[in-house]
Amino acid sequence: MDMQLQGKRVLVTGGSKGIGLACAEAFAAEGCDVILVSRDATTLATAADQLRAARQVRVETFAADLSQDAERERLHATYPDIDILVNNAGAIPSGRLQDIPIARWKQAWDLKVIGYVHMCQLYLPVMEARKAGTIVNIIGMAGRAPRAGYIAGGAGNAALIAFTSAIGAAAQASGVKVVGINPAVTKTDRMLSQAKVNAKLKFGDEDRWAETLTNLPFGRAIEASEIADLAVFLASPRGHYVNGTVVDVDGGGMFRA
Repeated sequence: MDMQLQGKRVLVTGGSKGIGLACAEAFAAEGCDVILVSRDATTLATAADQLRAARQVRVETFAADLSQDAERERLHATYPDIDILVNNAGAIPSGRLQDIPIARWKQAWDLKVIGYVHMCQLYLPVMEARKAGTIVNIIGMAGRAPRAGYIAGGAGNAALIAFTSAIGAAAQASGVKVVGINPAVTKTDRMLSQAKVNAKLKFGDEDRWAETLTNLPFGRAIEASEIADLAVFLASPRGHYVNGTVVDVDGGGMFRA
């Protein structure tokens, strides 16, 4: 199916690995030029080489710490005019309220929560002036089904769900879409690190991490490519009427007894 995205310019934060890289690969497969953003220049270069080898599209990289206001502004100054923004950078730690120092809580929210808000503040006006563009926020199922063991992430994701719906409802008047995706357990490096924290909390032994990933819907974790395929659809003209909503991708797990 032609997603009608040929030649679009897509900026992906957290784009050097995991869901972000999968999104970049999926947009590149549709003929989009991509800009990968993350903190580590070396990892970015490896990801960019991988994309260039697979697709005949333009791939650019930008190393930045997007938990910092000035770095987000520097990114926007370098790439002020894009067609699609995929907000994906974020690493909110697992843990209970008493496990996460407030400085770590703030650091995590500066990247994923405030970072998403600021990126939208920077890029949405340009899209609205042009009367075209899409923002896709990769959020997380913890915002729908919060747990005490992931309190910082659940609270942050819930805020981003409300934020996404509110600005999506307003932006459509200018022909711009804002949507979100809530992945559940997805097969990435971060899945492993979070599973280890959960195992430490539950069993006192992080080496028992695999025991925290049992009873998943369909007997498996989500593939990052599945989230990426959905992001492409939501950002494309074929998904034009899907706006202001956040799509839950959890295999129905939230509703299981």
